[in-house]
Amino acid sequence: MDRKIVIVGCFLGVTGVIFGAFGAHGLKDLIPEESLRTFETGVRYQMYHALLLLFVGYTTTISQGIKKWVLYAVVLGVVLFSGSIYGLSTNPLTTFNFKSIGFITPIGGLLLIGSWLLIIINLLKKQYKNSLK
Repeated sequence: MDRKIVIVGCFLGVTGVIFGAFGAHGLKDLIPEESLRTFETGVRYQMYHALLLLFVGYTTTISQGIKKWVLYAVVLGVVLFSGSIYGLSTNPLTTFNFKSIGFITPIGGLLLIGSWLLIIINLLKKQYKNSLK
């Protein structure tokens, strides 16, 4: 499981760099500055969570079961949060109206928050169990 988590983290990282470069160079003249800043927010959160997965994959302080749930929450959260932000910020360039699915952005955000909370809860439980010994 750890290897899979690190690979997914690397994939999110490399695609985050690609999207960031695309936003900085490919979209600069195509969308308004405000939309470009919104696009960059999606990239930033994708990169934060790529790094989170690298940490989760390499740490031994988080249980394997929680690691699995963190992986699922991060992947789905990034797809919904960053993915919808990418779509919303480039909406004028497409024929699909991403505003019609804008409601998924906060759902993705909640999943990203949940991934961090899972880690915190796991670490607090572990600390509590260790204090009882």
